[in-house]
Amino acid sequence: MTERLLDLPLEDVLGDRFGRYSKYIIQERALPDARDGLKPVQRRILYAMYVDGNTADKGFRKAAKTVGNVIGNFHPHGDSSVYEAMVRMSQDWKLRNILIEMHGNNGSIDGDPPAAMRYTEARLSAIAVELLRDIEKQTVEFVPNFDDTSEEPVVLPAMFPNLLVNGSTGISAGYATEIPPHHLGEVIDAVIMRIDKPNCTVDEIMTVLHGPDFPTGGIIQGREGIKKAYETGKGKIMIRGTATIEAAKGGKQQIIITELPYEVNKANLVKKMDELRFDRKLDGIADVRDETDRTGLRIVVELKKEADAEGILNYLYKNTDLQVPYNFNMVAIHNRRPKLLSLLELLDAYIEHQKEVVTNRSRYELKKAHDRQHIVEGLMKALSILDEIIATIRASKDKREAKDRLMAQYAFTEAQAEAIVSLQLYRLTNTDITALKQEAEELEKKISELSAILASEKKLLSVIKAELRKLKKTYADERRTAIQEEIEEIKINLEVMIPAEDVIVTVTKEGYVKRTSLRSYTASNGQDFGMKESDRLLAQFEMNTTDVLLLFTRQGSYIYCPVHELPDIRWKELGQHISHMVPLDREDELVAAVSVQDFDQPHDLMFVTKQGMVKRTPIQQYKVQRYGRPLVALNLKEHDEVVHVYMTDGHQDLFLVTHQGYGLWFSEEEVNPVGVRAAGVKGIQLKENDFVVAAQPIFSPEQAKIVIATQRGAVKKMGLGEFEKSSRAKRGLVMIRELKTNPHRIAAAAIVESDPSQMVVRTEKGEIEVIDLSQLKLVDRYNSGKFVVDHEEAGDVKEMWLTDFHHGS
Repeated sequence: MTERLLDLPLEDVLGDRFGRYSKYIIQERALPDARDGLKPVQRRILYAMYVDGNTADKGFRKAAKTVGNVIGNFHPHGDSSVYEAMVRMSQDWKLRNILIEMHGNNGSIDGDPPAAMRYTEARLSAIAVELLRDIEKQTVEFVPNFDDTSEEPVVLPAMFPNLLVNGSTGISAGYATEIPPHHLGEVIDAVIMRIDKPNCTVDEIMTVLHGPDFPTGGIIQGREGIKKAYETGKGKIMIRGTATIEAAKGGKQQIIITELPYEVNKANLVKKMDELRFDRKLDGIADVRDETDRTGLRIVVELKKEADAEGILNYLYKNTDLQVPYNFNMVAIHNRRPKLLSLLELLDAYIEHQKEVVTNRSRYELKKAHDRQHIVEGLMKALSILDEIIATIRASKDKREAKDRLMAQYAFTEAQAEAIVSLQLYRLTNTDITALKQEAEELEKKISELSAILASEKKLLSVIKAELRKLKKTYADERRTAIQEEIEEIKINLEVMIPAEDVIVTVTKEGYVKRTSLRSYTASNGQDFGMKESDRLLAQFEMNTTDVLLLFTRQGSYIYCPVHELPDIRWKELGQHISHMVPLDREDELVAAVSVQDFDQPHDLMFVTKQGMVKRTPIQQYKVQRYGRPLVALNLKEHDEVVHVYMTDGHQDLFLVTHQGYGLWFSEEEVNPVGVRAAGVKGIQLKENDFVVAAQPIFSPEQAKIVIATQRGAVKKMGLGEFEKSSRAKRGLVMIRELKTNPHRIAAAAIVESDPSQMVVRTEKGEIEVIDLSQLKLVDRYNSGKFVVDHEEAGDVKEMWLTDFHHGS
């Protein structure tokens, strides 16, 4: 044997193989057919059960037997995939009209697994038999099965529109589908309307087919979304569970949930609600109980005495699966291709299929009727010359000769002769001729009926409609899901949810955040604050749990932290790192924290960057609904960083200090308010290689002192009167004597307005020097200051901070 090696580019091989695989997945596995609404595995299960006589009018049969049959004859895949598909068709919380009845544990709405197939028993439901009815009458195309030992149907006759009735969900390669279940009676009415009026609109159809009807009930909101989905195949609605507020004993109230949104796991929902209570994210819930029993679903949310039931119910809608969005994506296999179908196209596909099925059935029945008519004619003729026929047969030596003689002497056909010689003796009674005459009349009538159906489309359609109406009468039940016009906008009043509690919120430079109860703070007397040796406090606020903490980072992001969501941690313990709350860039770090009580107050945030830009933005622009990640605080130029952020009423002064020793004092009013994503305006004119090291608001110019620390370890204190108030974008005034050799450069600066006792200086080697500010004399701008750190030993000064916490600095 010679080996053949093909030299092919990898992308061609991969493309080809993946293409074939995708085609298989799309056509033969994950997507339903637009005609019968079934995926191949479902169709094979139903067909196998039907062929085996495992139907609703007979007893149940072991599920494992069916699964074995399906794998052995039609579907050569894993038994679990077949059994899971089989179980799903029996779950009345997944399918609007179940196709398989099952005895034993077939799973639950809590997501429990079904019992193994060796324990369960199943049979086709009555309505499933309607999907297969007349399949033996050559109504649909059959193809050989995988090993050519038998045949299987390409599609089922589907006497009702199963795709819309039971919906479908699936994910394949490049396509997914999400078609909701509907009410059988409404879908049949829609099909009939479409037959009667082939160019009707979605609006007209929606007068009979109002929208999805989920097996689990619930409430749909958003008729516009339904309409859009029916017109285009895609659309979004909200489904919410059915909940009522009832009075309980002791003046309390309770929320009773009796229906859940489609495909929501009840156990997970109950667990999530209880977690909200346990984590105190939702104050007002006393207890959550699942009281579901054989009489029906029931979840009880017991409330505390003064709780606002409406507010809590709204919170549950918004933050749990008690309300979920549902996105239509009506993709099905249509003419062997996946296609996004509108409702009208789906109805048309089904009607076309029915026309084909009924036509094929009529042809089959017509042929059978003609054949039987021919036989009946022969038998009637034979009975009229019975004695001659008996004589002829008796004179023959075998069956073949008898048939030949009958054909030769009396002009019977082969089929008639066969019927005559096969007659049983008791049929030669007198009654039989009347029965035959009656049958002949019936056949005549049937043949003319069938011929009429085949000759006229109108007749054909009326047959389809009559059958659908009969099905509706037999199987349609009450609608379960209510439909509301609009999606309700849920507004949650925070005070309802969160117990208002005053707490101490702390933020450290390295990013550890916590809230501490006043009890824990007082017990520690504000001493022994839990943090790492290398760390320091960036901010400490007295806040309420209904407030919001905004954290600003060096790279221009901000983190939105509602105080009630901060971890409640004791004063002496470390706190939670900010990276646990939001994904933060490793290079980034916190530079400022701002506490906000009310976003609607007329306050602004003031930003100052290293390259001397300043920006003022109204605080309300920083209020957000979604805050799972860092948000943009301002537009930073390349290589720029945020130096400081603080909240102001916009009527204060601002003082900027640069590395090379310039100080600029101007009014905040010179900076016009701009939007969140703006970059701001130039705050100070910088020399080359200079940058801003500090920026501080000035609230009382008479008392303000400026304290600076240079990299060489010198510290000096000046009165603000040493400077003149100027305007923004100027260079500012020199604030330290310029030396030719080893000049002083400003490492850090602070503005002191009351007299705190201490200031801390830290060097690059981590050495810390605490300075008593009251011991520092006031000096002028040209003074070099007093050396407090031995710069040779300890290295350059890197930062300095005041030990009190005015303005959260």
